[in-house]
Amino acid sequence: MDMDLTTAPELPSIEDITENFALLDDWDDRYRYVIELGRALAPLSEAEHDGQYKVPGCVSQVWLVTNVGPGPVLHFRGDSDAQIVRGLVAILLAMLSGRSAADILAADPVAVFEQLGLREHLTPQRSNGFRSMVGRIRADAQAAMRQAA
Repeated sequence: MDMDLTTAPELPSIEDITENFALLDDWDDRYRYVIELGRALAPLSEAEHDGQYKVPGCVSQVWLVTNVGPGPVLHFRGDSDAQIVRGLVAILLAMLSGRSAADILAADPVAVFEQLGLREHLTPQRSNGFRSMVGRIRADAQAAMRQAA
């Protein structure tokens, strides 16, 4: 885990994302919105597209970089080689990046994922990949709490 506190440009809040999803009636529009969210992610460096940042359990390639600050507060940056998955990374970062390790561990991103209707509109592989990303973020939050103790 890096100590560099570089963060991605401001993503919409998860509340804004949820409201925007509610305004979009058509799933084609929602998919376009997810892709648009993914495009808002700051690019990772070539060095960050490395195995140490890769999330296992995802069909697409996914990389998550964790920066731990005082508190501990965790900031995440991510990328994927698939547009929809990159959007899922953006949604997850909107939910959890910039929050304390305790808040991250108390959050239920899978419930938000299901509330947005993503579970029934994405392939099981993408849903499992989302859970793998959540698992990685939770593991990083637990490690940050252990280090802070």
